[in-house]
Amino acid sequence: MDRAGESWLSRTSGNGEVRGQELTILRRLALASSVALVAVPAGLSFITSPAVALPAGVATVCAAFLFSAVGSIALSRLRPVSTAVEAVVVEHRDLMLEAASGLVLLFDPQGSVTAIGGRDRAEFLSWMRDPTGRGLIEQVHISDRILFLQAVDTLRQGRDGLSVDLRLERSAVVEGSDQFIHIRMEMSARRDGEGRLTGIVSQSRDISDDQRLRDEAARKTAEAESANDAKSRFLAAVSHELRTPLNAILGFSDILSGEYFGKLENNRQREYVSLIRQSGAHLLSVVNTMLDMSKIEAGRYELMPEPFPIEASIGACEAMLALQAKEKGLTLTSRVQRGLGDIVADQRAIQQILINLVGNAIKFTDAGGAVTVDAAMADGMLKLCVSDTGIGIETDRLASLGQPFVQIQNDYTRRYAGTGLGLSLVKGLVALHGGSFAIASAPGEGTMITILIPLDGSGVVTAQQPVDASRTVDFPPRLKHNLEMNGKRKEEEMNGPAKAKIA
Repeated sequence: MDRAGESWLSRTSGNGEVRGQELTILRRLALASSVALVAVPAGLSFITSPAVALPAGVATVCAAFLFSAVGSIALSRLRPVSTAVEAVVVEHRDLMLEAASGLVLLFDPQGSVTAIGGRDRAEFLSWMRDPTGRGLIEQVHISDRILFLQAVDTLRQGRDGLSVDLRLERSAVVEGSDQFIHIRMEMSARRDGEGRLTGIVSQSRDISDDQRLRDEAARKTAEAESANDAKSRFLAAVSHELRTPLNAILGFSDILSGEYFGKLENNRQREYVSLIRQSGAHLLSVVNTMLDMSKIEAGRYELMPEPFPIEASIGACEAMLALQAKEKGLTLTSRVQRGLGDIVADQRAIQQILINLVGNAIKFTDAGGAVTVDAAMADGMLKLCVSDTGIGIETDRLASLGQPFVQIQNDYTRRYAGTGLGLSLVKGLVALHGGSFAIASAPGEGTMITILIPLDGSGVVTAQQPVDASRTVDFPPRLKHNLEMNGKRKEEEMNGPAKAKIA
């Protein structure tokens, strides 16, 4: 029987080899069939005649033997394939554990470490304690443990992967090194055929250097904000302290120039008193501008919108600066669109905008030039244009205009006085009205500044932050540099041809 079995198995194996396990299967099936050859026909004889029961029983046993033999041997030959596949899977997993960069950890669904690998595991394990089991979470910073557990729970709920930043404690702190190491852990879920979480694969890398750079950038940003804060507080304090003596200087110089308590002896004394009055007025104007800028930066500049005719503000500006323009030999004109009507805005702020822009135009325009103020309506906006035929500005320097205490310094502008706050104040006031500011200029041709402000006052910022009575208030107020000007400042337009209008 063994020789017949070996002959059959060698022909069906494909490589001529006969396995002992297959012969054992055949022997067991033959033994069972020999018993069945007697039992099955005898059993059938009770329900049918012996002539029928004997051939039927023998045929049934033979068929069962052949079917069992073929099926059993086929299954035995499939098992090694499955084993080989499992071996390949294990080999690939081991390769990943060995070749992947960083520290590779395998977790069970509860977050306990079951295997350790990774190309850099020796470096990690040099300062870590054994992470197996619950050893890893015990080394995680106590504030970050909730992040790790949330990540595991997120994967358990169906997410395929995520990343989490953690701090791991060193097993021994060396002098000059940090107690905690920052790592970034990339976690991926492993699931069975029904989608249940069976494990988690994580790949961790050291991001301490990146974290150090972020901390350094944050520190420098805080220092810059602190420096700007200190500058603003200093300006506010100095401005408040200067106004009182300046008012006294102006008052007493007015008394002296009016000769209320006696005549001045000569014209030189009168000239000196006049110079004192002019210098004091100029300094007070600078101080008031600094205070206005401080209020705008702090978001505490309160606008009082009201309807008024723009012609009145332009006329007042002309009346104030006409003498200065005449002394320089300039032509100062204005043109207002007919039927413009009233606008809704802060009249004092609009007046300040016009005075600053026209004053700058007069300052930077030589004798024989012209300064023009135009007012018109455009798509529900008040369009104010102040143009001159002055020295102009180079295109590459337009971007720096409007920054506090910044002046365009070149061979021409060095001879002009000023603090560089005028345009900065104008831009701040325009932004508080919800408007936009644009400038076009060319050297030797002149400059045109265009301002757009909503006619109905819809862009005016009037809401002030409520004051908490229980909060300690700094004086002078602590200021912050608001780069977006309450989110309403629009991008400046720095291109376009320079235009000058001469009346």
